[in-house]
Amino acid sequence: MARIPRASRGAAPVLLLLLAALVSVMLLPLAHAAPEVTITRFKQYPKKLFYFDDSEVVLMHESDSSLQRSTNEGKTWSQVEQVTEVFKVFEHPFSKEIAFVIGKHKKHWVTHNRGESWLSFETGREATRSSSPLSFHATQPDWILFQGTACEKGGGIKWPWGSSQTCWDETFYTKDAFRTEARKMLALTSECKFARTKKEVEAPESLIFCVAFSAKAEDGQQKYEDARLFQSQDWFESKEYVDLGIGKQARGVVGMGIVSKFMVVAVKSPGEGKDGNANPMQLYVSTDGKAWNQAQFPHSVLPDLVENAYTIVESTTHSLAIDVLSSNKGIGNLFVSSSHGTQFVQSLMDTNRNERGIVDYEQIYGLEGVGIANAVVNREEVIGGAVKELFSWISYDDGSSWTNIKPPAKKLDGSNWDCNLDDPASCSLHLHSVSDRKNLGDVFSSTAPGYVMGVGSVGSHLLPYDQCETFLSTDAGLNWRMVHDGAHLYEFGDQGSVLVMVDDEQATDHVDYTFDGGQTWKELDLGIKVRALVLTTIPDSTSQKFLLLGQAMRGDATGGRFVTIFLDFAGTQPRQCGNGDTEIWYARSTSESECLMGHKQWYARRKLDAKCYMGNKFEDPVGHEENCKCTKADYECDFNYVLQDGKCVAAGPETVPPGACKNPGEKYMGSSGYRKIPGNTCEGGVKLDDKVQKDCTGTRKPEDNGKVSSVVHSFEAKVLRHNYFANSLTILLHMSDGSAWQSSNEGYSWTQLEKDTKFLSIIMHPFDDQRAYLLTEGKNIWYTTDRGGSWNTFTVPEDPNNLGIPVFDFHPEKSDRLIFTGSVDCQSEVSSSCRAKAFYTEDHGRRWKEIESYIKSCQWARDTQLKVDDRMIICESYKDKKGSQRRPENNQMQLIAGGNYYRNKDVLFDSVVGWTTFSEFLFVAELKDRMSLTLQVSLDSKQWAEAQFPPGLRVENHAYTILESNTHAVFLHMTMNAKQGSEWGSIYKSNSNGTYYSLSVEHVNRNSKGYVDFEKMIGLDGIAMVNIVANPDHADIAGKKKLQSRITHNDGGRWTPLTPPAKDSLGQAYKCDTTACGLHVHGYTARRDPKATYSSPSAVGFMLAVGNVGEELAAYEDSDIFLTRDGGSTWQEVHKDAHMWEYGDSGSILVLVNDEGPTDHILFSIDQGLSWNTYTFGERLRVQTIQTVPQDTSRRFFLIGQRPSDKDRSVLIHLDFSHVFTRRCDYDAQNPNNDDYELWSPAENRKEECLFGRRMFYHRRIRDRECYVGEKIEQLHSIERGCTCTAADFECEFNYYRDSSGKCVLVDGASPLDKSTEAETCIGFNSTWYERTAYRKIPYSSCIDGETLDRGLPHACPGLVGARLGGLFWASIVLLPFACAALGGYWWYAKAGGRPGAIRLGEHRAYGGDRSSGLSTAVNVLASVPYFLLGLISAGWSALERHVPALDRFSLQRRRAPYRAVPIDDDAELLGEYEDD
Repeated sequence: MARIPRASRGAAPVLLLLLAALVSVMLLPLAHAAPEVTITRFKQYPKKLFYFDDSEVVLMHESDSSLQRSTNEGKTWSQVEQVTEVFKVFEHPFSKEIAFVIGKHKKHWVTHNRGESWLSFETGREATRSSSPLSFHATQPDWILFQGTACEKGGGIKWPWGSSQTCWDETFYTKDAFRTEARKMLALTSECKFARTKKEVEAPESLIFCVAFSAKAEDGQQKYEDARLFQSQDWFESKEYVDLGIGKQARGVVGMGIVSKFMVVAVKSPGEGKDGNANPMQLYVSTDGKAWNQAQFPHSVLPDLVENAYTIVESTTHSLAIDVLSSNKGIGNLFVSSSHGTQFVQSLMDTNRNERGIVDYEQIYGLEGVGIANAVVNREEVIGGAVKELFSWISYDDGSSWTNIKPPAKKLDGSNWDCNLDDPASCSLHLHSVSDRKNLGDVFSSTAPGYVMGVGSVGSHLLPYDQCETFLSTDAGLNWRMVHDGAHLYEFGDQGSVLVMVDDEQATDHVDYTFDGGQTWKELDLGIKVRALVLTTIPDSTSQKFLLLGQAMRGDATGGRFVTIFLDFAGTQPRQCGNGDTEIWYARSTSESECLMGHKQWYARRKLDAKCYMGNKFEDPVGHEENCKCTKADYECDFNYVLQDGKCVAAGPETVPPGACKNPGEKYMGSSGYRKIPGNTCEGGVKLDDKVQKDCTGTRKPEDNGKVSSVVHSFEAKVLRHNYFANSLTILLHMSDGSAWQSSNEGYSWTQLEKDTKFLSIIMHPFDDQRAYLLTEGKNIWYTTDRGGSWNTFTVPEDPNNLGIPVFDFHPEKSDRLIFTGSVDCQSEVSSSCRAKAFYTEDHGRRWKEIESYIKSCQWARDTQLKVDDRMIICESYKDKKGSQRRPENNQMQLIAGGNYYRNKDVLFDSVVGWTTFSEFLFVAELKDRMSLTLQVSLDSKQWAEAQFPPGLRVENHAYTILESNTHAVFLHMTMNAKQGSEWGSIYKSNSNGTYYSLSVEHVNRNSKGYVDFEKMIGLDGIAMVNIVANPDHADIAGKKKLQSRITHNDGGRWTPLTPPAKDSLGQAYKCDTTACGLHVHGYTARRDPKATYSSPSAVGFMLAVGNVGEELAAYEDSDIFLTRDGGSTWQEVHKDAHMWEYGDSGSILVLVNDEGPTDHILFSIDQGLSWNTYTFGERLRVQTIQTVPQDTSRRFFLIGQRPSDKDRSVLIHLDFSHVFTRRCDYDAQNPNNDDYELWSPAENRKEECLFGRRMFYHRRIRDRECYVGEKIEQLHSIERGCTCTAADFECEFNYYRDSSGKCVLVDGASPLDKSTEAETCIGFNSTWYERTAYRKIPYSSCIDGETLDRGLPHACPGLVGARLGGLFWASIVLLPFACAALGGYWWYAKAGGRPGAIRLGEHRAYGGDRSSGLSTAVNVLASVPYFLLGLISAGWSALERHVPALDRFSLQRRRAPYRAVPIDDDAELLGEYEDD
């Protein structure tokens, strides 16, 4: 064996060492270090922490005297010595270098180099505490607004030690980021903002808005109604009042916000609105700071839009998203706007929000159109006190549609979920969201493309946070997996290549992290046990370093219990990613549509299994777009076009380009009706916005300005009824051939709905002006929830009934709640088991649940003023559930109230004729001993009391009509003579609680159909007109009634003849010159078009009427038309012959059409009747009606008539006055003598200066001004209260009437009420009661002092003052009599929102109007209609009109809308009510 020399043996180890070193160097890139942990302790928990954008510098507000700074993402910290006191710290949102420290007093600090050095500056005032003190400019980072607070001694806030001070805010500005002293800009401000607060806003760079007050409040408490919006472009060296397009009404500005490109201003009208609640807040939106438009929300949310009740959530540049509170339990509705930010459609119902108004809605970062929201699934239980159950939804189309979040297939341990994955309602993933935020920044996502994390649970609803798990998705929420048991804080790093999470339920000593998209997780020991509080990183999530804030255990407090733990994962991956390590990831790649706003979106991101790091620190992932081919979804309607039945149609005549259409037969290139949605990037494909060649016929040329235009539409059938959607331009027509037509532009063009379907009726939702229903011959119901923008169907469980029962009953507050009444076994007239069956739905027809069968009616107990249990259903139910309901054979009718959707039944009465609601009361006509009828009244459906009536006027003795009750008193017409052709009666008026009725006026005319010649003036309290029978004793014998007209200006206290004009419309004197001469006008009984009310809701003081001057009313065809502009005090004849009329543009346009025969023209006045013009529309028609929008504010009208030779087909004429005047009327509150409005008072031409104890003044257009009013705004009026009481403020007490001298005297044979008023007066703290007299104060009057005709001798109240609280039940009850008469009952007929036919009359839930007071929903009294006929009409069966002779006389196109229909027994017809406005 050879021996190795020693020297050789010594060389071998050296060689091995060299080789090892070489290998180690070669393998160095493959090695990677462990994550680094660095702990820093602090004595106080930080108040704020933020990173300077695109840097490693962090600022931390530790305490009032400590500002900490780190230059290495939180690894080490140093205190900023230059800053000595810290109130708040602000980063500059548009500068990466600037930050501010606001001190407690007037000294503050600013850094221009990320905190490396600080400069102090002082302001003239201390920073405001009520809002953020700084406002920034998006493109000029040195322009900053500072909000400070000034105070002075005296007034205002009183401190406990006795002194007081008044404080207000002032705004200062700097153009150099406080390098020089800030200058005072404006005092008495609430907030100021640059219009360019967002880069997307297209407004002048120097434009500033301020919400400010015009004067300092004496008590130091500025009132919101004094706040106005001002603007300036010169730092408020000069300022301009922003009227938002509504003039003086633009006060009460309670807030301003700028989101994306939208500027939003919230305006809250002062005072109270309907039902005594605060007026709703209105939102106004602008995209340029110049033109402002009111945001239009669906009707169902308007009552809830009050201060602090809405939240503007994350929005895109092409739409604005707003959540509106709908319940004080923290439940709202999410709405998304059009591209202009004004028209809102509902996106998601019952959204969840917390007590601070933060809504559970968040968009996924970097992915356009993707967002996650939470909704409350047990809304009704929550309102009743239950805990919320939340359901999570995800949208991929910007909220247009939502779907449940698909849960992982398995739990973390591989076991199955405790629910069926095939049932989304019971087995979906639900996530805690922004209302319960646990960490900084976005809740679900970051810049990491496609990565989404959340804490949640799988099941039917979201579980409490501490019962939840942690989930992860890497494809934008399409697919999920569970990554850890329990709730964790989480953060994304290095564009998603590293994810970190930490236990958020209990203290922990480690964090978990992953490099492979959550496939595998590792633990990192922290070296300390903490309760995690915040886990964060740099804002763009491109770093591999994280910062954990936590609290150490009690025994570990050395150096401070609050710690920052720096987590460094840099160096843990072996290399930086290259081209082969990334993948192209498409957003929404597995959804139904990959395109949104015309493009696909994709990112290059690291493959989940790649062993590398991205390393592009401070570089956000770049989203790439691939344009899609254009589809119809990429377009919207062009200017002056509206969407109708899925197509964009012209809203009116199109104005041709200059130079076009000069010669007959020419054509021009005009808009197709479509334009590409702003911001949409689609290419090719469908091209809808190319101009198209059009015929010049029907267009408008520039020289046509100042002229009326018209369009003729000929239909192949007769129009049975027409219905307006309230507050819109959309109209529905129902034709005699069963077809339905829709116009979205006030009748300019029409589209047939569902051509292959025959419709039996159109029913409008009375409480939601977005909804309507089309009944078919089967179980299929067509409906719209967006004013006809789209139509869908649901199925009802039975065929609609034909038993005279309303097919639908509508909930006044929950639009999705419906009651449907169908029929079973009723196909044959001889069926022995025909019966009605009622069902209810809570989800708008998706699911129906049975209520009861053999019922005459089932209705929601709750009404807009009747605040009983909103889940209570009241049914009139036959006691014996057998036989045919068509022939009940004395089957007793019970009234049953069912709480909890009729699950808990309570029999209220064993035998009733009917029931209804009236104002805030429930009324029941109870049949006792099958002989007598009594009226029972309740406020809550639990406690009832019986109404009482004067002697000789028992309800079973007379037919009657309930006329009106908007002045806290009920008008009741009692028929005294029922002989055919000679009918008349007396009108009685109740006291304020409805218990006693006194005679108001005798011998009032009515006809055999039950209509009464009584009409209240709309918009002005206390004015009404009647026609009386002047020859009551001879009418029976002579067979002819002599009618005369009377008017009251004090709510029925006194009735006087109408003063005739001196001359007629031709300037000739009337031939009647005796003292018996007067003006007499035809009332409701003589109208061919019953909808034609004398007055208008927007033309205050105006009335038009057909009549004559003489000793009695002449025949209709011998009458002329008269106008009053002062509430009936003076009249003028405006044209010969009888005409129908309509008001437009708030009375600025008056339109007349001949009502005596066929005509081819209209008459119109644009100066309120001073002069009249003729417009010929080219068709000779017998006009049936003339209509415009319900509030009479439009400048467009339509006529419906028939050609004399073809009475089976209707012709509709669209009339357009919108180009007659092109200037909008100016209203200037500061210079009222220089604008286009006059101030008018109803007292100008009447004896009494005051009415109901107050004076009122109204603004209306000056008669000869050449301008248009435009969309109606709330009537500008002032009320001077405190008028002293006069004799006009009193009426006759119960059992008294006015004699010929005007005194109140006792009815012969009647007894006065007890003189003692002790029981009703000596309550509360009243010390004196007065004996009753022959007079009582008019309930509606608010006069004070002056005459006291209602007070007799005074007496001291017994006992201690204030000892007798409470009072009689009847002190707050309105009584309403019913009658049992063969003729049947009669019912008020009103002119509410819908106008024609069967729109929305009165206030009933099936067909009623808005209950709010004021001009917008004035009493709208029309006439009384036979109640038993309405029982059939309300069923919604137009087809019946062609087969039932009785209905032919009451064709629905003659009426604006039916009232509530309570079905009536053949032998005892309930006489209904008019529901109070």
